[in-house]
Amino acid sequence: MDWSKLPDIVAVGLLALAFASVARRNYTRTSGLWLTAWLLILLHFTSFVFLPAPQWWGLAANLLGDSALIWAGVLFMWAAVPYRSEPSSRWILLFLICINTIYLCTAAEAAPLWVLNVTALLLGAGPLVITLSSVRTFNHPLRWVTVVLYGGLATYLAVIQRWPNGADLALDGLLFTVYLNCCIHFWYTYRRASTGAFITVSGFFLWASVFVAGPIQEAWFPAAHIESEVWNLPKFVVGIGMILLLLEEQIEHNKHLALHDVLTGLPNRRLFQDRLASALERARRTGTQAALLVLDLDRFKQVNDTMGHHVGDLLLQEVAKIFSARVRRSDTVARTGGDEFSVVLESPTNSVEAFHVGLSLQALLNDPLSLEDRTVKIGISFGIAVFPDDAQDMDALCIAADLRMYENKRSGGVTRAPHDPGALSPPDSDKTGTDLSK
Repeated sequence: MDWSKLPDIVAVGLLALAFASVARRNYTRTSGLWLTAWLLILLHFTSFVFLPAPQWWGLAANLLGDSALIWAGVLFMWAAVPYRSEPSSRWILLFLICINTIYLCTAAEAAPLWVLNVTALLLGAGPLVITLSSVRTFNHPLRWVTVVLYGGLATYLAVIQRWPNGADLALDGLLFTVYLNCCIHFWYTYRRASTGAFITVSGFFLWASVFVAGPIQEAWFPAAHIESEVWNLPKFVVGIGMILLLLEEQIEHNKHLALHDVLTGLPNRRLFQDRLASALERARRTGTQAALLVLDLDRFKQVNDTMGHHVGDLLLQEVAKIFSARVRRSDTVARTGGDEFSVVLESPTNSVEAFHVGLSLQALLNDPLSLEDRTVKIGISFGIAVFPDDAQDMDALCIAADLRMYENKRSGGVTRAPHDPGALSPPDSDKTGTDLSK
């Protein structure tokens, strides 16, 4: 037994435990893949404890340890793939795990050179074949990064396999390719100015560099002695970076929940008020107008009472999608009450344009909505207030829009344009009632 690996096992075990504790609070598929990979790193160190075991036991421990390190790298890479649901991506994942393991087995058994060459050729050809077979339906630059890296690896293996220390150099080449691929995937996916992203990407780069610096040190500076903990340091840098990434994502998620409606994903009243205040300030500074629409669903309570709150929730989600798709990106759609939505229309806009936006949103709900196995037909009442014509500040503007919305609702469906008492909504905007049916 090689008990010198015990400190590494304890350190990686504690790191994996800390990672699992952080990931548990906001578990995602990505964090699950990261945790699985760290458990494989733990298996890698644990297997190396049994390297001195006699005969094939030591060989099996060495093969398992090297394979676990490669499997972990492939999982790290795949966790950073932004298109994991793409079927060809899963094929590449399966292929890389299998072909890397096969090559390790053939190299460990000192297989004939032609077998090693065929396996090396498959390492380069497999990703290329999968990529070309799916290029008509899917194409992504990261996919070609993998193709180029494994094509270069296949060429490298074909050259060094004839050398006396070819097996060790081949293993270093495999690990360098796997972890450089991780570095590039993480850099692409987490392109943001955050401490966690910087540390993780830098850690993967250092991790890949170990498999180049190690052979160079052995070949050119054999007398230099470097402790194994130095070579393992990048692993812990990556672990710390990933924990920071999880914490950063949890903070962003909590910020999102604080400012957005959980059901619809729209801005909540707090964010709506902030957006409205900013819009009014910009309009005041530039001498332009801004408009506020307040929209209330007609007879939403009837939907909840007759079909249940589940259908009511689905209705709110569908209405949120419809409204969000209609307005400009510069505008804001918010859920400001149970069945009340608000829209902030920024410049360029005026009372007439805002009125037409309200009518178009009203018309979108004329047709019945399909919610699972049910069909619901509803309408909306809306009120408009324009800054600075109707009010000079945010509170007064909200009050003016609310009053006009309730006035329109009490009028039995007649929607009047602001500053135009005779303007009525089109006769086909059905506001006379709500038809509920299965």
